[in-house]
Amino acid sequence: MEPKRVAECIALLEEEYGVPVIDGEDPVDLLVKTILSQNTSDTNSLRAFDQLKKAFPGYEDLLAAPDDLVAECIRAGGLSKIKSRRIKETLSRIKEDRGAINLDFLGGMKKEDSMSYLLGLPGVGPKTASVVLLFAFSMPFLPVDTHVFRLSQRLGLIEEKVSPERAQGIIEGIVPEEKYTSFHLNLIRHGRLVCRARGPKHDECCLQSCCAYIRRPKRLK
Repeated sequence: MEPKRVAECIALLEEEYGVPVIDGEDPVDLLVKTILSQNTSDTNSLRAFDQLKKAFPGYEDLLAAPDDLVAECIRAGGLSKIKSRRIKETLSRIKEDRGAINLDFLGGMKKEDSMSYLLGLPGVGPKTASVVLLFAFSMPFLPVDTHVFRLSQRLGLIEEKVSPERAQGIIEGIVPEEKYTSFHLNLIRHGRLVCRARGPKHDECCLQSCCAYIRRPKRLK
């Protein structure tokens, strides 16, 4: 997609949903939230995180707790046994590496080194790492979740055959860095409300003028 059309898409999304303002969040909290969000809704994952923090205000307490108890606390987020084990393994690795459960040191590293460290943690992939680095440290990464991936294909930003892993690099190359946060969050919102996986609401879409698939609605029914 031409830079002009990308800029048009970003502007239309911001006109529809506004320009998101994000306050910095503790990176360890954000990492745990993102792990909990895998394969479930935001509502369920946030409920699971709240219950986890109520039961274990400190992550040292969580590490010392039995796996079954941690799993019970995050049951609302689904896959509780897998996620509880993954969270504990990740926190243990951070403590082993740094002597404390803290990720603030990532802010003083080059973006590539920060990404490399996070990808070395158990169960942390590019999307999870990118979420932490973008929203906790304002580093220029553009996480590609299921909504961003689907809408990027429909808009013509990426080809259908491109994998989610390759998609991030392509999208980061055509979206201005200063618009990563806005584009990511507004595209997710648009994907949930309008450009849904099934039954997209073409007539309500604010992106009609820059959408590659809008002329072929039968494909998206």
